[in-house]
Amino acid sequence: MTNWTNRIATVLMWFTALLVTSVFLWIITDLLRQGITHLSWEFLVTAPSDAGRSGGIGPILISTLLILGVCLLTSVPIGVPTAILLAEFSRKGHWFGRLIRSSLDVLAGVPSIVFGLFGNAFFCFYLGMGFSILSGGLTLSCMVLPLLIRSTEEGLRSVPDDYRQAATALGLSDAATLWRIILPAATPGLIVGLILSISRALAETAALLFTSGYADRMPQSLMDSGRSLSIHIYDLAMNVPGGEAQAYATAMVLIALLLIINVATSWASTRWLHGRISL
Repeated sequence: MTNWTNRIATVLMWFTALLVTSVFLWIITDLLRQGITHLSWEFLVTAPSDAGRSGGIGPILISTLLILGVCLLTSVPIGVPTAILLAEFSRKGHWFGRLIRSSLDVLAGVPSIVFGLFGNAFFCFYLGMGFSILSGGLTLSCMVLPLLIRSTEEGLRSVPDDYRQAATALGLSDAATLWRIILPAATPGLIVGLILSISRALAETAALLFTSGYADRMPQSLMDSGRSLSIHIYDLAMNVPGGEAQAYATAMVLIALLLIINVATSWASTRWLHGRISL
């Protein structure tokens, strides 16, 4: 009976993996078939024209990177220390830690359109930032913080307590233990949280419609309005007749950008981990 159970479980796992891989390959193949002919260097550096039916995505690509930069520069310095506080310095079962975790879990399930309305009311109007790249990036940071904090916390908690006890026995301070032992051991969890945050930020559309704006010109500062790649894809596919081919090409660029950033993040984290171990 046990052998049959193991075989069935193995078949189901392989079937699930093949199904997910097949769907991914189908999406990539469809994007390549529809948009590969429109990809060129000019498409990446020129501005859109004729409502996006021609031209490129240069200003939109710059706006997307700026929005992502604001999001990460805001969320990572807040999220990682918060996760360290919850995992390393908050006693298990303490009411404050439970309250923070419950709040983060609720925020992680809030629809993105709600974050967009919040960002529009708070950043755009109350703080006077208007429809700008800064408003969009700060709104995205509010969205990804719950995911980043919880993923990083779980990565830190996955480190065995034996590591902490051994460091204490050797006379290492809490700061040295955290920096030299805990964080390197928890690097995979940190990478997962960061990659998931980047993925959600790059794919977001609804929240940015209410915060970063719709302008497709080259931004001159963070206070300028800027259209993200996801908004551009939505606009071409839904509001611009004859813009489907450009939408497919833009979607290819978005996926390529996501893959490049994820690979670069994993590589940089691995190099940092090897550097910490060598010390």
